[in-house]
Amino acid sequence: MSAPSFTGTLTALITPFRDSHVVFDDLEALVNRQIEAGIDGLVPCGTTGESPTLNHEEHIDVIRAVVSAAQGRVPVIAGCGSNSTREAVCLTRLAHEADVDGVLQVAPYYNKPSAEGLFRHFSAVAEQTDKPIVLYSIPSRCGIEIPVSTVARLRSAHPNVNHIKEAGGSCDRMDQLTQSLGDSITILSGDDALTLPFMAMGAKGVISVASNLYPGEIRNMVQAFARSDIETALKLHQRFYPLFKALFCEPNPVPIKCAMHHLGLIGALDVRRPLCEMTPENRSELLSVIETTGRPA
Repeated sequence: MSAPSFTGTLTALITPFRDSHVVFDDLEALVNRQIEAGIDGLVPCGTTGESPTLNHEEHIDVIRAVVSAAQGRVPVIAGCGSNSTREAVCLTRLAHEADVDGVLQVAPYYNKPSAEGLFRHFSAVAEQTDKPIVLYSIPSRCGIEIPVSTVARLRSAHPNVNHIKEAGGSCDRMDQLTQSLGDSITILSGDDALTLPFMAMGAKGVISVASNLYPGEIRNMVQAFARSDIETALKLHQRFYPLFKALFCEPNPVPIKCAMHHLGLIGALDVRRPLCEMTPENRSELLSVIETTGRPA
């Protein structure tokens, strides 16, 4: 039996907070809205879900809540990465027990392991689950990228290491991945603005921040490109490109939460420190872009 492949548009879910507590009612409503809009998968507890500020109990409670709300209608790929191998292993075990469909594993940040250290780290995680593992390379946050040679080595050693979220912002890196690994690994864009260029080079979709707000529309863009309707895909990309940029005018997920609160999708725009609210100038510009883009369907 072949391992499942996650493709299309998967939403990097926010974690709603109010007064520093997770708002599970809002989270359930967000999951249902995403699925009703036709999203292809959900990714809780990533960067967009503010995983660095969730304690272990909250982290697993959020994953369980998303799995419960999804009810098997779409895959749930849980963020379980850490810069501590022990912690990543522990979170992966708990997520596996929570019946997730896969796990997202970011490159260990701050301690900057060598290529060999990365291989051993991800191997330790892969040995804890038979669920698909999505490697997550984002050097702007981690200080390192996962070398293509290490991705290939992991893919060869562990059958369930079969996806990568590529957020390095480089088409050259995309070319290296596809040249080295071909179709043996599923590549997903980790940057909304680069989804179409990356798909042109072999990516099979996106783990999207913008789809928190516009799930149906971002899915339509990805689907159009996948069926070679380049004109439709490009029109949608051009419509949403200003939003893709505006959502990163301040650290993610501050702008996306501000936008979702503005449109009444969450009850509070709280983020946890060290993040803080947007400046008035950036907030005004973001809301102006949303007004120009149009309300979500």
